[in-house]
Amino acid sequence: MITNEKLLKELNDKFVTGKWRLTYVEALRLFEGMWREAQNLGILPPEDPMEGIEVDIRVARILNSCSKSFSER
Repeated sequence: MITNEKLLKELNDKFVTGKWRLTYVEALRLFEGMWREAQNLGILPPEDPMEGIEVDIRVARILNSCSKSFSER
């Protein structure tokens, strides 16, 4: 839950303008915090992790074929 809107806006502004880079440890801490938040909201882990895999595979095939045809030019 967002408790400090000003801090969140500041963080977002720095990311958007590219003026702030995360170290690996900071990125990991951020990821872990977002994962815990998603767990608290009941979003993660998904009930069926394979749900929607067909769509992911189809999109991957399309993107791979586009990148191959683009690199041939």
